[in-house]
Amino acid sequence: MADPLLASHAEPSTVTIQRDDSLFSVPLKRTVHLDIVLPPGYATSGVTYPVLYLNDGQDLARLRMENVLDSLYEKKAIQPFVLVAIHAGDRIQEYGTAAQADYMHRGSKAGLYTDFVLTELLPYIKNHYRISTDPAKSAFAGFSLGGLSAFDIVFHHPDRFSRAGVFSGSFWWRSKSTEDGYRDETDRIMHDLVRKGVYSPNLKFWFETGTDDETSDRNNNGVIDSIDDTLDLISELVRKGYRRDENGQPHDIRYVEIVGGQHNQKTWSQIMPDFLTWAFPKHN
Repeated sequence: MADPLLASHAEPSTVTIQRDDSLFSVPLKRTVHLDIVLPPGYATSGVTYPVLYLNDGQDLARLRMENVLDSLYEKKAIQPFVLVAIHAGDRIQEYGTAAQADYMHRGSKAGLYTDFVLTELLPYIKNHYRISTDPAKSAFAGFSLGGLSAFDIVFHHPDRFSRAGVFSGSFWWRSKSTEDGYRDETDRIMHDLVRKGVYSPNLKFWFETGTDDETSDRNNNGVIDSIDDTLDLISELVRKGYRRDENGQPHDIRYVEIVGGQHNQKTWSQIMPDFLTWAFPKHN
């Protein structure tokens, strides 16, 4: 029979979630609430861990993230990592592309949010948790507008991150309205930023869309915009020099399209294991 005293001091076999409300952001002018998800064994291991920064961190429960992680760790399907879940503030203004707001001036604080991530969040996490600052061990992910934000940050800062995860990304983000003569070829902001950007050999990208993400089909080609916009962005990355997975072989870009997948946390939770085993494979 197991010694109950020893059992009470045993290292937990599940993840530990800590609420951290200590970080006040100067550019954002608010306290940024964080949920820090520590892997099993963190307290006594003494090792430094890879890290995943996640936008819309307030949705951990709706994503069933604790259950997803516990299952993956039990199966030994991923390497242990620290998850930094960043609670959103004014997400319509703070998420977007740092270079410019969209045609309705949404994303006006995206540059400030990027500044927060680079100059405040990363140093804070490094000082308070045992995480690696090696870009090869740092990933950023998000959902919808948060996915657009995560991609923008990773693409433009390969010195800090190596992997981006985008669930149902808002790549429709555009500089003109349809009434003002919007064109796919020139007016999608992130696509244009990729065209103007540089190739970074260390970057890798994971994208997910669902066939029921939305119903909009602005060019009437029978494919919903979220899929079109994501595939067009992937094409821009390929032209830039990144390689898409092919014939079962992993390269720089993985794209997952879910039949019946919707624009919600239930779908994103279901595909989360695919992203996490891609971002933090056990053999690394």
